[in-house]
Parts: sequence; structure tokens; C-alpha cells
Amino acid sequence: MQHIDLKEIRSGDKYVSKKVTVCGWVRTSRDSKNVAFAELNDGSELLHTQVVFDKAVFDDDKALSSYLALGAALSVEGIVERGLKGDCNEIRAEKVELLGGCDTSYPLQKKRHSMEYLRTIPHLRVRSNTFNAVFRVRSELSHAIHEFFHKNGYYYVHSPIITGSDCEGAGEVFKVTTVGYDPTVKSEEEYNKKDFFGRSAGLTVSGQLEGEVMATALGKIYTFGPTFRAENSNTPRHAAEFWQVEPEVAFADIDDIIGIATDMIKSIIDSLLKNCGPELKFFDERFEPGLIAKLQHVVDSEFARVDYTDAIEILKKSGKTFVYPVEWGLDLQTEHERYLTDEYFKKPVFVVNYPRKIKSFYMKQNADGKTVAATDLLVPGVGEIIGCSEREADYDKLLKEIKERGMKLSDYANYLDLRKFGSVPHSGFGLGLERMLMYVTGMSNIRDVIEFPRTKDDLK
Repeated sequence: MQHIDLKEIRSGDKYVSKKVTVCGWVRTSRDSKNVAFAELNDGSELLHTQVVFDKAVFDDDKALSSYLALGAALSVEGIVERGLKGDCNEIRAEKVELLGGCDTSYPLQKKRHSMEYLRTIPHLRVRSNTFNAVFRVRSELSHAIHEFFHKNGYYYVHSPIITGSDCEGAGEVFKVTTVGYDPTVKSEEEYNKKDFFGRSAGLTVSGQLEGEVMATALGKIYTFGPTFRAENSNTPRHAAEFWQVEPEVAFADIDDIIGIATDMIKSIIDSLLKNCGPELKFFDERFEPGLIAKLQHVVDSEFARVDYTDAIEILKKSGKTFVYPVEWGLDLQTEHERYLTDEYFKKPVFVVNYPRKIKSFYMKQNADGKTVAATDLLVPGVGEIIGCSEREADYDKLLKEIKERGMKLSDYANYLDLRKFGSVPHSGFGLGLERMLMYVTGMSNIRDVIEFPRTKDDLK
């Protein structure tokens, strides 16, 4: 149906004193003796537009009541007028059509609802101001990521969602199968032979391995899509389905990829500051005071960099009592990451040169034989958002590492081939989109930055 987006009407002079037709949902409403008001939102912006109902025109109490019902969908024809405060326009209604009535059981009433409650109604929570803002930022963030890579000469490639190998070697993979329960099957090998691919298959945990293939021909590529991990974890930072951005760059060492990651983070945050003003203001006021200043500080400042070994010493000398032990050779936990970012450096920090044994098989081994050219970017309030490394380009070293970890060689035959046919130094990283969203919005739970979160025992 013909209508004008409310975003075009709410401010400016273009439509003042003109008759318009708009559509939207009632977000709030109030009634008085001679007039009634409804705040309408059509999704074109976060802020609402006020519609004024003159009761001399709308004298049917029952009809007016249906127009004011929270959640109702309306088509409104009326005149655009300056609001009383002069800071935004409003619409004086002349004709209204109820496109979709809303039952009185509508769960999003005027009171403020908890995040836990809103997670139980994923089909409706996006209509709340909080989630309306979250998913606007998610959209803009995704666009900014694509824009950064496009303007810097990267090719966007699509890695497979169904895969035969586990990139991380962790085994936390969702299995993909067309074979149902069959009590006659005597072994896993027999089961797999009956399956669609004739072998074990799963949902990808990363597009990196395929990304490396593409980078050996196209030079600079990135993948951006859903990844999956069957991790039995119920923390605010983990989900079974999440989105990752994974660039892969030929002829790049660890220092190069750290520079690329830094430039990308600054670029996408700068884009949000420029294009998501109302949304970031909303989060600054309601979820994380000082958020906008924090983000501007990231854009304007240098990121810290610390060697893993030095980070361990910083933690040991912190005087803090940590739940998890701090020892060289152990991975950093969230509490350790948060101390480094929130209290010690007070800004994003790259922790580099992790112990070889706690990192993935494909990372380049340093000359000391104990560490690898790997880094995690840690940010205040969240912890790790980027995992980054130079890839091992030496065939013999990579082959030995795969064997020592007990991984199936046939699953990585093509990956090993890349080290035989024109191998070059190359590096890449993975950025978790949802964790980045948590950082830029101040939301504290990953379930609240995914439209339909998939977590243990939850598939709404």
C-alpha cells in the first residue's frame, strides 16, 4: 500500500502542513478528555512519531480504543504539524484504518520487562525499544564490516556450512545426517557409509580452512556467515549458532594481521558512531553509561599489545584472587581477560605468542618451539572478540602437529596440499559478530544480540 516512512516525516520541513499516509504499530498511547495520542513506529527508525486523534473527529469510543491498543497496526492519513516542543513533527489524524488489531493479552505492556522474560518471546521482543535498537545496530555493523573489506580490496567468499572436518580440532561439531535410528548398525563406520555423503559430516565451526584455499588464489578474502558449536556451555558469552567474520590474507605475517584487525575495529566502530546515533544514545543512557565516550576512545587511541608471558606476570602481581589459576601454559579465562582490559590497560589489548599446546594445530610455530604466532584481541567488558594468527606454512611442521594431536590425516589432505604447492606466509582472524555487538551496545548476554538465539535446551 502507498505510504511514507515515518523517518521521513518525524523531522524537517518537507512534509509540514501536508497530508500524508503512514503505517506503523502503536508503541505507547494515552487518552485525555478531548484528544488521544499514539506513538507510532514503522521500523524505519528507533524513535516514534506521535499521532494526535481529535475526539471531535474520532467520536466512536470503541474504534478509538482499538486504535490506541498497544501493538495494533494502523494506517493513518492526516496532516503533518509541528510538535508543541518544536523538536519533532507529529501527525493530526483525519482517517485511520485498523490493519491488525491487538489482543489485550499482548505481552509488551508499558512496564519495563526483564531480559530473561523477553527471551521467552523471541517472536515479539524485537518490538521493544531495546531489541529494536540492538538489531538496528546489528544491521549497520554487518554493513560496515562488508564496506571495510570491500574498500580495501578483499573478495567476499562463501565457505561451506556443511563440512567433513573440524577446523579447531575440538570435536564440538553438530552432526549432519539423513540416517535415523537403526539398531542393526554395528559400527560408526557402517553408519557413516549409509549416510548422505558416505562419511561423517557436520555443521562448520569456522570457514577458515576453506578461506585459506581461496586466499592462495585471490590474495585477500573474507568469509562472513553462520558457524556452529555443540558446546555444552550456558554462559552469557556462548551460543550454539553465531556469526563470524573471517578474513584470510596471503603474504601477511602476524604483525600485518594485527594491523588489519586494528584498522577494521576502528573503522566499523567509527561507522556506528556516525550512523547509529539514536541507538547508541539509548544504550549509553540505559545500559552502559559512558558507552559513546568508550567507543570514541577506541577509534582515537592506540591498542595495547602484550606478550602472553608478560600478561601472566601482570596477573600474578595484580593482588587479585582469581577463581581460575594463573600459570604459564594455561589459557586465559574471562576474569583474567577482564582484569587486563578493564583494570590494567583500560583499553583493547592484543595478547600475543600463546603457548603452542593450548592453541589450534594450524598456527605458526615460533622459533622457541613453545609458542605460536597467535593473538587474541581482548576488549573491556567482554573479553576476547578476535582470535588471530599467522598460519603454519611449513608442510613438515604442520604434518607433525596433526599427527601428534591424533587428528585424521585424510580430513586435512587438501589443507596440507596448500603447503606443497606454492606455500606462502599467510594470516587471518575470526571476529565474533555477537561479541562485537555486546561490546558496542553494552548488552551483557549474547542471547540478547541474536535474533533467535540457539543455546543448550533452547530452540524457540
